[in-house]
This record gives sequence, C-alpha cells and structure tokens, in this order.
Amino acid sequence: MKLIIQIPCLNEEQTLPDTLKDLPKSLKGIDVIETLVIDDGSTDHTVEAAKKHGAHHILRLTNNKGLAKAFYFGLNQALKLDADIIVNTDADNQYNAEDIEKLIEPILRKKADIVIGDRRVETIQHFSPLKIFLQKIGSWVVRQLSGTRIPDATSGFRAYSRSAAMQVNVVSDFTYTLETIISAGNKNLAITHAPVRTNRKVRESRLFPNIRTYIMRSLVTLIKVYSMHKPLRVFAIVGGTSFLGGVLLGLRYLYYYFQGDPGHVQSVILAGVLLIVGIQIAMMGIAAELIAVNRQLLEDIQLRIKKEELDSRTD
Repeated sequence: MKLIIQIPCLNEEQTLPDTLKDLPKSLKGIDVIETLVIDDGSTDHTVEAAKKHGAHHILRLTNNKGLAKAFYFGLNQALKLDADIIVNTDADNQYNAEDIEKLIEPILRKKADIVIGDRRVETIQHFSPLKIFLQKIGSWVVRQLSGTRIPDATSGFRAYSRSAAMQVNVVSDFTYTLETIISAGNKNLAITHAPVRTNRKVRESRLFPNIRTYIMRSLVTLIKVYSMHKPLRVFAIVGGTSFLGGVLLGLRYLYYYFQGDPGHVQSVILAGVLLIVGIQIAMMGIAAELIAVNRQLLEDIQLRIKKEELDSRTD
C-alpha cells in the first residue's frame, strides 16, 4: 500500500522545510510513504527547499495556475506514481501531520473513498468570530448542495483513495475544497470526516485578499458547480420564480378589472414578460439537463481512459 502526501506550493521556501520535516515516516497499514511537492510557479527557492529537505517528487508548473489546478495536477501526478492513497496538505504547516493516520484509516478499512479533516473551526484561536461564522455557514451550504455531512468543507487537509482520485475533476481556478465535495456527493462517493488538529499560524492566507472577495468567489464557485450537476433544478427555481411573479401580477390585474378598475395595464405587460421569461428559462433548464447528462457520459469515458492509461504504465 503506497501513500503519497502532496503539497501544493507557491513561494513557500520559508515554511516548506518544517512541513516536510513533520510528515510521518511510517504508518500502520502503509508500506511506502512518499511526498510530492507541486510548485505552482514559485519565484523564490521553493523547489530548492523541497529538494534539500527530502521531497521524493517535484512537479513544476510552468506558471501560476492557482491552488485548485495545482491540487488537480498533483492528484494526477500521484496517480501516475502509483499511489493507492493520496493525502493533500498545505505548505504552511497549518495542519498537524500526525493526524494523517486519522485521515487514511477509514480508507484503509474500505469505509470511505474521501476523508476530510475537520479542524473544528470554533476552537482555532486565530480565527475571528466573523471568519468562524462564515466557515460554518459555508460548510452548511455545501452540506445542502452535496448531500453530505462534512462539518468543515473548506479544509484542505484530506485523503483520497485511488479510485476516488481518478474521478476528481476541477473546473474552478479559485479553490478545490468546495467543488470537490459537491462533486463527490453528486457522484455518490463515500465521503466522511475525521477530527484533526492545527498548528500555530505562521502567515496570512494568500488565497484571497479580503473576506468580501472570498465570499463572492466562493458563491460563484458554489453556483457554478451545483449548476453543473443539477442544472434543471437551478433553472426551475429561477424560471419558476419568474413565472410565479407573472401569475401573481396577472391575478392582480384581474382583481382590479372585476372591481371595475380597468387600468393597471402595466401589470398585464409585466406579467406577460415574466411568464414568457419563466417559460424560456425552463426550456433552457431542459437543454442544460441534457448537456449535464452528456457531461456525465464524457466523465465515464474519461475515467475508463484514465484507468487504462494508468494500468498500462504499471504493466
């Protein structure tokens, strides 16, 4: 059983050495442990630090692709390196590496395909009350959209079985954490969580400049990913709202008309517009649902091709 611990990096020459040093050298049920550093276009000496401090593999991206793509490219590289289990952790050593054992244990017991580390954000001292609140709200939204019970959806400390990693697709260029949970839930993968500890804060997050940007980009990611999997439901909600508004305005006009007030022509015009828009949006939803079915078929084909390619490498 081979475990690869992947670490996406962007200018992490200061923090990467401690992260690599703290990684476990042996774990129960694991025969081989290797580390994979993904250099996401660093301009400092991250690669040199990785080599110096014992990284087994280094994947260098030609330029900065973003955290989500670095994570995705890392998964694919780990699969090519014959990983049976892949653990993702951050380069700033924010997660306690001793808890990797907790992450892989459900996978080793065949109880889960994906395990997310639960930081119990309310216990993290350097998190502000606002950040804790937003993390809680965000995780609740992800649970509703994915049909899972993951309490800490934004945690990057997570483990994937080989079969689950093969099914990961990332379309966001912002963050993979929310997207991959929603996708896993809609693909009916077995996903669970395990309590993990965090280390002291060594630097500010580089993923977003401020809370407002984080909220807006997260909302866009959630809407986009959920629409990919449930387009008809999304279009039905929007179209149904428009259609209902048209019906209510039409009823309003009829009410006044039968009361002897033939005015309010603007209500009839607006009602007609809303009814037509609602019907058009519903038709778009049907078309989007057919596209989503086609995407699922393409993902099945992609999975079979990926399996054949990986199997041919091991033969």
